Amino acid sequence: MALITAQNIIKKYDTKVVLDDVSLNIHKHQKIAVLGQNGQGKSTLINILIKNLQPDSGSISIDNSLSIKKLDQNPTMDSQNTVKQTIEAHIEELSKAKSKYEYLTNQLSTDFENKNLIQEHCDLSNFLDDKDGWDIEHKLQRVMTEFRLVEFQDKLIGTLSGGEQRRVALSAILLQNPDMLLLDEPTNHLDVHMVEYLENFLYKSNITLVFISHDRYFIDAIATNIYEINDAKIQKYKGGYADYLKQKEQLVNTKQKEQDNLKKKLKEEILWMQKGVQARRKRDERRKKDYLKLKEFVKTNPKQINKMTIELQREQRSFNHEKSLNKKKLLFEIDNISKTIENKTLIKNFSTTIRQKDCIAVVGPNGCGKSTLLNILIDKIKQDTGTIKKAEFGIGYFDQNRKLVNDENTILQTFCPNGGEHIKLSDGRQPHVYGYLKGFLFPKEYLHRKIGDLSGGEKNRVALALLFTKKVELLILDEPTNDLDIPTINILEQYLNSFQGAIIFVSHDRYFVDKIAKKLFVFEQDGDIVESYCQYSQYLSYQKSISQIKTLNKQTKKSSVQQIKPKPKPIKFSFNDKRELDSLSKTIEQLEKQIDDIQKCMKDKICYETKGLVALSIQLDDITKDYEKKANRFLELELKREKIQNA
Repeated sequence: MALITAQNIIKKYDTKVVLDDVSLNIHKHQKIAVLGQNGQGKSTLINILIKNLQPDSGSISIDNSLSIKKLDQNPTMDSQNTVKQTIEAHIEELSKAKSKYEYLTNQLSTDFENKNLIQEHCDLSNFLDDKDGWDIEHKLQRVMTEFRLVEFQDKLIGTLSGGEQRRVALSAILLQNPDMLLLDEPTNHLDVHMVEYLENFLYKSNITLVFISHDRYFIDAIATNIYEINDAKIQKYKGGYADYLKQKEQLVNTKQKEQDNLKKKLKEEILWMQKGVQARRKRDERRKKDYLKLKEFVKTNPKQINKMTIELQREQRSFNHEKSLNKKKLLFEIDNISKTIENKTLIKNFSTTIRQKDCIAVVGPNGCGKSTLLNILIDKIKQDTGTIKKAEFGIGYFDQNRKLVNDENTILQTFCPNGGEHIKLSDGRQPHVYGYLKGFLFPKEYLHRKIGDLSGGEKNRVALALLFTKKVELLILDEPTNDLDIPTINILEQYLNSFQGAIIFVSHDRYFVDKIAKKLFVFEQDGDIVESYCQYSQYLSYQKSISQIKTLNKQTKKSSVQQIKPKPKPIKFSFNDKRELDSLSKTIEQLEKQIDDIQKCMKDKICYETKGLVALSIQLDDITKDYEKKANRFLELELKREKIQNA
């Protein structure tokens, strides 16, 4: 039985028909992508399906037991509530149900024959099963982590950007686990990692889904069906976006064959008409009318077929282009590479993937191998072992020597080598050279200065301005903020944030890294490179905590060794103190193991992709704080015991 049935739906806006005699069924567990050009009626259809909008004619039937939630492009929320309050309010029913279930469980332990309690207990159990709400607190933390909302959880909704508010609304709606979910452009304002999490969430979920999206890769990964609106009609396809293109091609071919057959039939009818048969008999009169209809159809049908063919070819080109240039495209697939220079291992067994929309900061101490990694990526040097698979794409490289610019040329010659005073930009625009360079804080009189006469910071600004004129899909920047003042760094940040490709950069500027990077490649000791999705400042804080842990470890071990020596009998070291000390010793050992396990997982690609690097980073932070607290208490008790023993 269908969850929603639409029959003969017609909807007009003024004289424009957006839906014409549309009928469809939505069944349990289907994931339907609604396609169509802007203004074709996609949002109209979704609103009609859930009775938010009335059709001009036709009927909608909805299963009465169905719970439906909808994510709009511009969700409305109470601006005075915090992020966490907003999300918790949406899952209040689940939280209350779980609390009530636990309360009734305790009640039934003493009143186990109470039929009313048993029935209510059973109903709550079924509700929590149906909504998958048994571990709702854990899910809340996971979703907030994956959508980068933990850092905003105490902020008021009214202080957030539109994109951040949509992430809050999306998190809340996913956690409610309704029977049916309606999403309008769900991937808007999500980075690639959030999109991947959403894909996995929806793919594994039993939720029935109807969604609108411009992200064809997302559609291909999620959709079980595609409904395309074209000229107010709906054409249905099975499968994802790639399947849709194949089926649409078959449909176009079928229509073309039908057109060819109709042309043959029309020729026969033309011959019949040319015989001069009078339309005296009813049969002949009817045949003549059919002939006229056929003639008109054969005349207009090729236009529709041509339109479908052109649309299909455009969609195929666009999808193929998106597959090669979308935000999930693999630019590099790096497998187990190592590099040693002058007997020093700089890179050891490093594996990773770099995608079209990645923004990666390469960080670590001087001389650790950061520039070496960049040089391997641009084929300037070769790795000793391992393999690198590389797609075809353009690279813009900004090195520390600023080789993009020639000291002998003027600024004008640098940007207009063929003469004239207009620059050709990657997007096709051709602004005046001064208008463009004004954005990089160059006054007009600088146009005729030689590059060699500029300061180091000015040369950097020229090199960056030149780099951003190139049409590339990957920017590789080696210490881009060196010699730049704060206003210029602000300009650089604006350009990088608007760049549509991937960015890999080396920088020691923590603020700059925190503002730009979405991922870190951290060089640790002996050539180990760790990937992290936390901010650089957070990572440094973790490292500081880990260093303190190691120091505490040495102190606790030393303290333990000293315990072996015979000591005078404690006078005021109580039984509770001794019991707490023994308990802390075991707890600290367990926490050390947990920290070690998390650190190992963060270096293991399969492990961190399964558990999520952001979640692991937060978990490590929480456990580290707990460890420090308990280790400090352990030392406090040890010092107390030693003081008593030495008294």
